Amino acid sequence: MRYTEEIFNILSKGGFISANSVSGAVKCYYDALEESFSDYYDYYKGIGFYLEAGDGYYLFTRKEAKVDLERKLEAVGKWIDYLSFLKTYDTTFGAGFLFRPTDIEVQIGCNMELKEKASKLFTDKKKYGEIVEKLVAELEKAGMIELENEHDDTYKVLTAFHYLEEMVDCITIAEEANDEIPE
Repeated sequence: MRYTEEIFNILSKGGFISANSVSGAVKCYYDALEESFSDYYDYYKGIGFYLEAGDGYYLFTRKEAKVDLERKLEAVGKWIDYLSFLKTYDTTFGAGFLFRPTDIEVQIGCNMELKEKASKLFTDKKKYGEIVEKLVAELEKAGMIELENEHDDTYKVLTAFHYLEEMVDCITIAEEANDEIPE
């Protein structure tokens, strides 16, 4: 097994290793995980990390105490807001999508729904440029996007973005019928 330390350093911080990464090194890590998934799974399981394979990406999960549930729910809420904002910006926003932060900033100024969603993303940020900059930083830190072209500031959405979409798709909210007549 190669790259165990490098893979651990990325995944243990909550990051992802995506098949369509711009980085040659990350592509090598992905290929290594693809070739020997069960070996890596057993290796990391021994130290309390569970290697999970998604649709074109890898991540770690851990068994955690129920006390962390509230913290996790808050984090999920944040990511739902990010996804809602990005899909409002462009419904095709997903793995492989290319974008420039300046284009998002311009769209906020032109689209009332996007403007409303942007204002709720980061309450400490008031200017659209600051909001977009912080959102891009969050997505990049999580391994959902990578800078593809530094000359024109173009970012590529990685396959890890599927994780976010799948997480939201899994959420079902049971609706209580208010019209029911008690017997």
